[in-house]
Amino acid sequence: MAAGSALRFKSNYSVSRRIEPFYKGGRVQISRDGKFMFCPCGIKLNVIDVDTGAVLRSLEQDDQEDITSFVLSPDDEVLVTGSRALLLKQWNWRENKCVRTWKAVHIAPVAAMVLDSTSTLLATGGCDSTIKIWDMIKQYCTHNLKGSSGVVHLVEFHPDISRLQLFSSSMDYKIRIWDLNSSQCVGVLDGHFSAVTSLAFTADGNTLISSGRDKICMVWNLETRESKRTVPIYESVEAAVLLPEQGDFSQLGVKKQGLHFLTAGSKGVLKIWDVATAACVYTQPVPFEPVESEEEASEHSLTHCMLVPERNEIVTVSVEHNIVLYDAQTLQLRKQLAGYNDEVLDVKFLGPGDSHIVVATNSPQLKVFELSTSHCQILYGHTETILALDVFRKGLMFVSCAKDKSIRVWRMNKDGRVFCVAQGLGHAHGVGAVSCSRLKESFIVTSSQDCTIKVWNIPESLTSKAKAALISSPETLHAQVTERGHDKDINSVAVSPNDKLIATGSQDRLAKLWSCSDCSLLGVFTGHKRGIWCVQFSPVDQILATSSADGTLKLWGLQDFSCLKTFEGHDASVLKIIFVSRGTQLLSGGSDGLLKLWTIKTNECVKTLDGHEDKIWGLHSNKQDDMVVTASSDSSITLWKDVTEIEQEEAQAKQEEQIMKEQELSNLLHEKRYLKALGLAISLDRPHTVLMVIKAILKESDGRKHLEENIVRLRKDQKEAVLSFLVTWNTNSRNCHEAQAVIETLLKHEAPDNLLQYSGIKSAVESLLPYTERHFQRLGRLLQASMFIDFMWQNMKLAEVSQQDDVIL
Repeated sequence: MAAGSALRFKSNYSVSRRIEPFYKGGRVQISRDGKFMFCPCGIKLNVIDVDTGAVLRSLEQDDQEDITSFVLSPDDEVLVTGSRALLLKQWNWRENKCVRTWKAVHIAPVAAMVLDSTSTLLATGGCDSTIKIWDMIKQYCTHNLKGSSGVVHLVEFHPDISRLQLFSSSMDYKIRIWDLNSSQCVGVLDGHFSAVTSLAFTADGNTLISSGRDKICMVWNLETRESKRTVPIYESVEAAVLLPEQGDFSQLGVKKQGLHFLTAGSKGVLKIWDVATAACVYTQPVPFEPVESEEEASEHSLTHCMLVPERNEIVTVSVEHNIVLYDAQTLQLRKQLAGYNDEVLDVKFLGPGDSHIVVATNSPQLKVFELSTSHCQILYGHTETILALDVFRKGLMFVSCAKDKSIRVWRMNKDGRVFCVAQGLGHAHGVGAVSCSRLKESFIVTSSQDCTIKVWNIPESLTSKAKAALISSPETLHAQVTERGHDKDINSVAVSPNDKLIATGSQDRLAKLWSCSDCSLLGVFTGHKRGIWCVQFSPVDQILATSSADGTLKLWGLQDFSCLKTFEGHDASVLKIIFVSRGTQLLSGGSDGLLKLWTIKTNECVKTLDGHEDKIWGLHSNKQDDMVVTASSDSSITLWKDVTEIEQEEAQAKQEEQIMKEQELSNLLHEKRYLKALGLAISLDRPHTVLMVIKAILKESDGRKHLEENIVRLRKDQKEAVLSFLVTWNTNSRNCHEAQAVIETLLKHEAPDNLLQYSGIKSAVESLLPYTERHFQRLGRLLQASMFIDFMWQNMKLAEVSQQDDVIL
């Protein structure tokens, strides 16, 4: 065993990745080439790489107002956003630059906007019941269309630009047709009894399909402007998308020629409809139970749907801000991105190589993120908010517990998909904490608001891979042991590395140690002044760590239940702790969003990391012990990388480079190559060495001349550095001559205008003047004194001469 690697303390972590909300509702658009997705997120419009799920850039409003609508032109060149500040902005989105800003002229925010197929006309529908048309090239408003009632939430240009027609819909549920030549409303399509949500035109431009929240889609003949057919959908429809006439959609029930369209709505299920027969020819299979009543459907509801021909994909957006990409021919799920996580309550690394993370957000669904692609699986099963997670040692099985009083066991198969393999009911209240056995996948321990702890045995059928693969419906687990553990809510439970002990921490300020086999109480840890949030066993020693709302961490001996160490440093509740560096260090997360790294031996807080703005509920380290993931109430998940080794290597490399440069400097001085020596000393930021070089130059014959030549040949930034150095030299009478010599050279060879361009010149002059004056006065006094000495000497000489004359006489 490499003792060196075992005891290498960590000194720092840096953020390697942040999973933050990138979409908070509204329309989503994908670029024509299918590579970029545009998602509004409050005051920002995020540009997402569809393949990796990474936020490439954020277009942010200067006015700090929310974006109400945006549009990307069909050629991907023009992007326009509208905000609550009633301003429209045109962006060069590839360079993150706002090209132009102008007033929307609407007296209320813009609710919808669209660009025509040539990207020259922009239509904006406002909350003030008007529609404005803008010429994007000549940059002025060409039309102001009045006559709608309420918010104009839908505007679409007719695909045939030669017709110069605009279609709109507002809160009176009618579809208006506007002729842009005459600026008049030339037709009204009246048939919906609730808001119209989308318009889809056929390729020839003569047929229109409209969808509405009145649970129907209508097919309109645009030549006669009459309804051809009404298709009952039996759910509130948010989007209708026409299937292309080319392409094989036989797997979606399309068996014959003719118009077919896809609908997305409140039930969260995609359906294909045949216009000719008004029949549903295909219903997409979904991982959740499709509900019949509208009220229950809210969490699965789809708010948008679009076809991306370049990717051959259908994209849907759900009310829970999940963006899903399906194969257009089969409706098989290809990718899923989670736009918004809400409050994150727990997070754990998952997979044999920690390739995934599983996240409990403030919802009944679990999210499993693949870190390399940001693909997110959503796991349905719990009926209320999931409160905690724990993963078995191998990383393939994990457990979740929720407010619905249940626990569920999940398994990841070889292709990364996760299934529920078991569930258990038994607690009288929500299950708030869970811990898995450490040696084998043999049992689970849970604790609840009902103040009890339960031990659940896992049947062998779940742990053997061959049998687990055959499980079609989840097995039912039964608690083997139940024990009332505390007088108040149990916040945390942990299983020891040898699977023989259980520790619990409670709001009653106590931590307790239990025998795993029969849940008999072995001891109580007393000492915290407020509720205990987290308990953790050391992976190497017989030690228990606890963290509390009193802002402290404590280490306890398992033999005598005494407190061994107390760590103070957090100013708020410490919600989570984990051991790192093979049990020699601790990481703690507080309710103030700070993460602290502690070395146990020295009781010292090595580093404080500020990565969150709110409570850190989740904290977990990977198996390699070089990555940490944290989850917080601020909706963000942060992945931290251990950068101790990198920083040490950088420091060592810097030190070696410094030694090399110092050696080179010594050689240059020896060889009297003063110009190079000056440059090198300045780059090393060594004022004293620069002074020594200048003193060496001045000692030479013609030293002043040589100094002048060398100073003049320096670059401007080097002269600025020397100027900042000589301010300090000038404060000392020993070095003032060198400082004055350099000042004289600068004043002689640099024009005043050039000197004024130097950074820090003002403060330098202010510092130089008083000391220079003092040196001048001192030299004046010295001159007077020397003249007096000279006078005395002359007098002494005269006296001596007269004495000699007297002797001669």
